[in-house]
Amino acid sequence: MSLQSSLVGFAVFKALERVLDIPFSPAENVVLQSTAVATATMPLAGGFVGILPALKLLEPEESKGARTELSFGQLCAWGMALAFFGVFFAIPLRKQTIIREKLKFPSGTATAQMISVLHKRPDPTLQEDIVVGHSAASSVVEDSESARDPDGKYIDDVQWVTKLLALFVSFLLSGAYALLSHFFPAVSALPVFGSHLSKVWAWNLMPSLSYAGQGIIMGLPTCIWMLVGSVVGWGILSPLAKNAGWAPGDVTDWKAGSRGWILWISLAVMISDSVISLGLVAAKEASNAYARFSQSMASRRQRSALLDQRRSDDVSADSGADHASAAAAQVEPADLHNVDVSPRFLIPGWITWSGLAGSTILCMGIVYALFDVPMYDTLIAVLLALPLAVLGVRALGETDLNPVSGIGKVSQVVFAGVMPGNLVGNLVAGGIAEAGAQQAGDLMQDLKTGHLLNASPRAQFSGQMIGSVFSVFVTAGAYLLYNKVYPIPGPQFPVPTAQVWLDMARLVNGHPLPPHVWPFIAAFSIVFIALPIVGVLIDRRKTDVVSLGPWCIKSATLRRWWPSGIAFAIGIYNTPNFTLMRAIGAIVTAIVTEIIVARNKPLMAGPGSRSRHESLLRRKIGMMAIIIASGFVLGEGTFSFFILLSQAFSS
Repeated sequence: MSLQSSLVGFAVFKALERVLDIPFSPAENVVLQSTAVATATMPLAGGFVGILPALKLLEPEESKGARTELSFGQLCAWGMALAFFGVFFAIPLRKQTIIREKLKFPSGTATAQMISVLHKRPDPTLQEDIVVGHSAASSVVEDSESARDPDGKYIDDVQWVTKLLALFVSFLLSGAYALLSHFFPAVSALPVFGSHLSKVWAWNLMPSLSYAGQGIIMGLPTCIWMLVGSVVGWGILSPLAKNAGWAPGDVTDWKAGSRGWILWISLAVMISDSVISLGLVAAKEASNAYARFSQSMASRRQRSALLDQRRSDDVSADSGADHASAAAAQVEPADLHNVDVSPRFLIPGWITWSGLAGSTILCMGIVYALFDVPMYDTLIAVLLALPLAVLGVRALGETDLNPVSGIGKVSQVVFAGVMPGNLVGNLVAGGIAEAGAQQAGDLMQDLKTGHLLNASPRAQFSGQMIGSVFSVFVTAGAYLLYNKVYPIPGPQFPVPTAQVWLDMARLVNGHPLPPHVWPFIAAFSIVFIALPIVGVLIDRRKTDVVSLGPWCIKSATLRRWWPSGIAFAIGIYNTPNFTLMRAIGAIVTAIVTEIIVARNKPLMAGPGSRSRHESLLRRKIGMMAIIIASGFVLGEGTFSFFILLSQAFSS
């Protein structure tokens, strides 16, 4: 979402450039995308596509009289309960993760690079120092090698009019598909694998350009592992369960069909991968903290010994102090790269901690009023969400994956003991944990972008708060509007994540598993517990090439293509039409990129600069691919929303 919002914001304000009193600089672009991301995050962070539909799926005896459907006002209150504490908690994490440790936060870094390209600025990741106290524009070096290619041209020599045209055309094409699929629904389920696989096993292709755009943005490795999960789940496990009589119903039925059966395997993979990844991050953080503590103690002992030695040599007090200071400087030199913006651009501590306390109290009161969950239980949920959010932020900073689904499941396991038998409370507690991790992670990505482009964290925080408040009301209204036209969950919007949440709540509260699924859960759990551990062990070798039997693979390539448990699990619990077009979008983009690079290789300079030319060309192609993908996503979403409005007001 950061890439799309920064791109669309640039396109809009670039078109309005002549009427603006203040130039639209990278700093303004950062604040704009921070606000847009906060606005777009609420459907996920607020559980509108997970927790709330799961509550509606509860049987009357499971809800025990608790509220499971919310009015507009109640939806707004629920959104307010979850909108803020993750944002406030992320602020103290900024200095440690971004300033000191310089975690990459790949999506935030990629957004900073795109904004720099759009504004024809040098790549901020190639600058060793960030000038503090100036705007992003002041850091531009016109003859910077990082901003120009060997021919003296900027890395991005594609005119902004061309970018805008690409965005507009892709927007219209995707919108045209939305209209076509509305008037001719058969277009959205093409039986490309034959009528038997389509009708019996749910293998259809939905040629959605929005799905293709999402695949382009997600990247080839993620989409490939989703495709592998889809083949394993719907091509192997689903027929196995149905033919063996373990899931005799229709394959798309959650209760009696193989879809509900393979969902448990997906859930096992998701939990195994997320929990092990969180555990590895926690272990690494503990190891780093111990190393920092040991180094600090060693430095103190060395300074003390040097000071005692100076004093024993009858050196004067002033001289001794000078020598001690010099020794301290030698032992613990100042880290000149840990620079930050001026304190006036930072968020004051009193705002952070009073906001965190106030948002926690707000959450406690609203959850009690809506679901009759005791306030102390909600407080436990928030306190549990905070350390889990720290682990999620660190995982996001290092891998670009925020294991929010696993974080929510951890909270559900804990609350099975805190509130046994209370499925509503269990779902709410999981939603609170997921919301905290989701919001903290999104804000940290944006703050990384702002740090690289020297934007004001205070302005970004203000944008985040404005976007969060605005999104509460927009999301609540959109949720009710969609429910009016298309029941959620329903055939049009099955919301598979809701079933995942509900099944987890039932499992931890004593409900039995489907027949014969347990051995498969155990086998897949073992595999996806081992894979993250093996991946970490390979990374620790710190070699450029890894030998796997007769094959030698570059470490970077292996790391890029290492199996993703979350992507694999998503491929299982979603029907194939969800995955296929995303995979097609990513595969086509990769093929086109290689064709263009291959055709341009003869035109590149000698060996010394060929790799640089190729890198610049790939970056340019990647930027245009993101632009087209953004148009695909925005076009279908916009046209579908207007179709929804027309149906709502005509009914």
